[in-house]
Amino acid sequence: MTDDLDDLKQAMNAATPRPDPGRRAENIALAQKNFADLQGSRSGARPTSDRPSSGLWTGVKIMLNTLTSRAALTATTAVVAVGLVMLSPLGERLMPQAPDFPFTPAVEREQAATQLQKVSPAPVLADQAMPMAEPQIAEETMTITAPMAGRSMASDPATSFIVAEPPMIQPESDTEAFANGDTNPVQVTIENPLSTFSIDVDTASYAVVRNSLTNGQLPPRDAVRVEEMINYFTYDYPAPEGDAAFRPTVSLSQTPWNPGTRLLQIGIQGATLDPADRPPLNLVFLIDTSGSMEDPRKLPLLKQSFRLMLGQLRPEDQVAIVTYAGSAGQVLAPTSASERSTILNALENLAAGDSTAGQAGLQQAYATAAAMAQEGEVSRVILATDGDFNVGLSDPEALKDYIADKRESGTYLSVLGFGRGNLDDATMQALAQNGNGTAAYIDTLSEAQKVLVDQLTGALFPIADDAKIQVEFNPAQVAEYRLIGYETRALRREDFNNDAVDAGDIGAGHQVTAIYEVTPVGSPAILNDTLRYATAPATGDSDELAFLRIRTKAPGADESTLLEQPISADITGDASFATAVAGFGQVLRGGTYTGDWSFADAIALANATKGDDPFGYRAEAIQLMRLAESLSAQ
Repeated sequence: MTDDLDDLKQAMNAATPRPDPGRRAENIALAQKNFADLQGSRSGARPTSDRPSSGLWTGVKIMLNTLTSRAALTATTAVVAVGLVMLSPLGERLMPQAPDFPFTPAVEREQAATQLQKVSPAPVLADQAMPMAEPQIAEETMTITAPMAGRSMASDPATSFIVAEPPMIQPESDTEAFANGDTNPVQVTIENPLSTFSIDVDTASYAVVRNSLTNGQLPPRDAVRVEEMINYFTYDYPAPEGDAAFRPTVSLSQTPWNPGTRLLQIGIQGATLDPADRPPLNLVFLIDTSGSMEDPRKLPLLKQSFRLMLGQLRPEDQVAIVTYAGSAGQVLAPTSASERSTILNALENLAAGDSTAGQAGLQQAYATAAAMAQEGEVSRVILATDGDFNVGLSDPEALKDYIADKRESGTYLSVLGFGRGNLDDATMQALAQNGNGTAAYIDTLSEAQKVLVDQLTGALFPIADDAKIQVEFNPAQVAEYRLIGYETRALRREDFNNDAVDAGDIGAGHQVTAIYEVTPVGSPAILNDTLRYATAPATGDSDELAFLRIRTKAPGADESTLLEQPISADITGDASFATAVAGFGQVLRGGTYTGDWSFADAIALANATKGDDPFGYRAEAIQLMRLAESLSAQ
């Protein structure tokens, strides 16, 4: 009595044509030629006229190309080898011979049958060279080796074949660096009653946080600058009156994450500028065309973004384009904004490649801007980059000194970041903060619409330079306080009155929001013990919580002016959407002072304070909070 495998063997043997010596010699010659052809393909493209355009080899190539991982190749090597035996159009078996992993005929039959059951059928070939016989399991001992990169499966090229190594997709290198500092600590009022910092209207951090969350990752801690998240949104602050450049608004509300403290919110609303009354604008687009900008989220998105911006310019405005990669050069001479086709053609012809000569690009851009400048006009360089300066001045401190020297020319510098992976946020911040400009990060065309269309006037036309805020807290009312955010914008006390110290800038229609968490005298939330030998708190005016000072310069002026305003202890207000964003940002940074307050609490507060949301920005923020909550639970 025979078993089923013996019956199968006999049936296959009966259906298999008998070997022909002449045909066998032809098969060996064909195997040698295929081996040589495959070896040639390793070093690059070669002519394909010597390959069959269809038939057996095409089918085998398709089957091999579908193996997209090393694991898949290892698991299916045996099946590929059997397939070559079964599908030979010449009716002869091409048997790989290698010394590894020998199988006895019985084991071979059992394992080959199992493999045929597990693996999906091979693709049907449209034009076989001859009718296919029933598959035959080899009588001889068959040996198969696991695939090795760039090596054949046997030492004899006449009886072996190459399994091509699957293409390996290399992940983008991650060299991102973010500018931030440790979370501002709680200050004891009696020891340090003054808080001094530079105004900041940048919004880059919020967009980076959004990009991380929408890509399924919590953002790096240092990428979260809470003040930039707060200032991403507009609030209902009253406009300045008369010729005033800006107007401060102050409110006091209960802290949602700590019942023993209160939040002091200071909002500054800049005066708006009628677009019809604005001065002519000279723009120099300084565009990074280095190899790292080739990503679709970088140079292609940059081109689309600048197309949107061009629609906001007037005929009297001028545009020039300077690029930098291995070297810098002017690709578009100063051109009237009315010549849109000329400007767009110059943009579309840009291509990425080479290293990043940032210093040379900046020098060329400032020289171009200086040649364009006329009395009464506004000149601005807009740097668009992923922040990777690897040729010339690549150190943020060196760049800071260079830009500080150039800003005296009256040309402002704004920075637009594109893409992730090698985003050098520290360099971008150094450039924008010292170039009397702003920094934004553009990850979508919608963000380009917000920055370069909706807020273009504020981004390009300054109303106040070197804006500084100083708040003096009354120790009779406030035991402790801390500033939420602005870690990279802190100034020394003496810097406030020093007009030589650079600070932030306010554009037309811009808003700035700063939030302090203050702990009243006698509150159980006080964190620090009273010092034994500390001076007794000054009584002062018990009706004053603090005293606000704002110092600014008119654009181009050398001397500053001072605005002072007492802050009453009796002011009231409700938690705002800014409060929800401030809490959200702090939780993302680890929640040093927010206790058990969570993403869910931020979501609830944001929904309750959402208010008018004509462009959906606040709804988007709530969705980001929900994403953060889900990602943090993983």
